[in-house]
Amino acid sequence: MVNYYKTVNGRIEQIKTYEPGCWVNCVAPEDDEINSLLDFFNIPPELLRSALDEEESAHIDREDDTTLIIIDVPVVEKILGNITYSTMPIGIMITDENVITVSLRENTILTEFAEGVVRNVVTNYKTHFVLHIMLRMATKYLQYLKQIDKISNRIERNLRRSAKNKELEQLLDVEKSLVYFSSSLKSDEITLEKIMRGRYIKLYEEDQDLLEDVLIEIKQAVDMTATYLNILNGTMDVFASIISNNLNVVMKIQASLTLLVSVPTVISGIYGMNIIGGLPFDSLWWFPIVISAVLMIIMYIILKRRDMF
Repeated sequence: MVNYYKTVNGRIEQIKTYEPGCWVNCVAPEDDEINSLLDFFNIPPELLRSALDEEESAHIDREDDTTLIIIDVPVVEKILGNITYSTMPIGIMITDENVITVSLRENTILTEFAEGVVRNVVTNYKTHFVLHIMLRMATKYLQYLKQIDKISNRIERNLRRSAKNKELEQLLDVEKSLVYFSSSLKSDEITLEKIMRGRYIKLYEEDQDLLEDVLIEIKQAVDMTATYLNILNGTMDVFASIISNNLNVVMKIQASLTLLVSVPTVISGIYGMNIIGGLPFDSLWWFPIVISAVLMIIMYIILKRRDMF
């Protein structure tokens, strides 16, 4: 699907046909749409192929008169009732007259631009528009990181009450999300630093300030991701130790109870045997019970002193 957008009265609006200076947004384009893009905008096929590769990492490249910037943006999905966070690449191609974005599926960042949520963005100013997309990307990272932190705290509270596999699996999903964010943010940071050198894109003074704001946001997101990962790893290690310790306590108590229960079993077994000459006090029915009780009390005291109960 290919749509065209242009800034009208300070707000991005959809237009019916192509115009110079418009923003071309391609979401999961079909083969005929890809061929049309290649022919109409004279885009190098290699650049468009890279933009449509879902495994492509963030980088910047230039060929002929077209500059390709690939950034990893955060996405949130709901799978089997659980909210999961990951990243996906977006290709941004800057031609002589237009900015073309290519993505394999819908994402909130470009959708917000298309719906006019982001104000004071001019599609005619290509570098300005691209940097605003990156600023929105950095803001989304920070927003999702705060959500991940709240989810992690909620799961931790549930684990304090009862350690279940469900909560542990949710913590694992949170850790995977943070790992995805960490890897993508580092790639995005390197790409932004290359843009700042000014070799790929011409930067004006106001663009320089905007790019610095984007870098500050990205670096903050990198630090937050590293902090949350360290906290989460520590939390999982602590809960793993608690679960292991609880298991040891249960096994210790079970072993102690087994020893106590074995005492009357041994005594009754001895007095149940037919021994020539008989056993002491074998005529007294209550004697095995008394000696079993005494031995159990003695063993209980010994085990208690050894902290087995």
